Amino acid sequence: MSLCDLSGRVAVVTGGSSGIGLATVELLLEAGAAVAFCGRDGERLAQAEAGLRQRFPEARLLAATCDVLDAGQVRGFAARCQAQLGAASMLVCNAGQGRVSTFAQTSDEAWREELELKFFSVIHPVRAFLEQLEGQPDAAIVCTNSLLASQPEPHMVCTSAARAGLKNLVRSLACEFAPKGIRVNGILIGLVESGQWRRRFEAREQREQDWAQWTAQLARQKQIPLGRLGLPREAANALLFLVSPLSAYTTGSHIDVSGGLSRHA
Repeated sequence: MSLCDLSGRVAVVTGGSSGIGLATVELLLEAGAAVAFCGRDGERLAQAEAGLRQRFPEARLLAATCDVLDAGQVRGFAARCQAQLGAASMLVCNAGQGRVSTFAQTSDEAWREELELKFFSVIHPVRAFLEQLEGQPDAAIVCTNSLLASQPEPHMVCTSAARAGLKNLVRSLACEFAPKGIRVNGILIGLVESGQWRRRFEAREQREQDWAQWTAQLARQKQIPLGRLGLPREAANALLFLVSPLSAYTTGSHIDVSGGLSRHA
């Protein structure tokens, strides 16, 4: 059962076809919201949509193939959302992935690609949906970010720097948009179960280990106090809180969803 009733409201989720994004779409639908979500992979998007329509046959739902780095595609997605569902009052920016590389291994092109992904996966949706958000009560934007923003790793130097920039951008937007009645927040995730970790599990050397054993060992190696990886729905719960009226007096903030991995103040 959802803690809040979002009936009559419209939410948008980028990167919503799998993982944390898909879990967020599910929570929003459970709360009664109409939801538009997008992703780049058309096949995966179609599979996600089919599963959602089976679970929520009465839901108002829009699934659209969209590359958030293409401003024109994002504007088209925003127009479709407003035409089919109505003006959005909640925007979840969830697109993005990590790049494993040290400073010596990261080329100029890789730096540009990573910075573009982390910034414009937020900038384009915010620009495209801002006019819709401005006209809605309790409007909110929330961004999925990583603990790397505050606690960088040397083997992910490029992603860590870009994540720190995104954290700063959230604070800046929160100050600028507050007079418009739009709150802006984010979450900082640690190690959360994902397709990336599943692929690493399939490539493991110790074949006798099952998923639970392998992830428990990983949690020990990473010194995660809770002793396990997070679940996509656990991160989605934090996103739902921040994008809903439950957090009506919160803006410019970040919720740590890392199982205690955080070492920063």
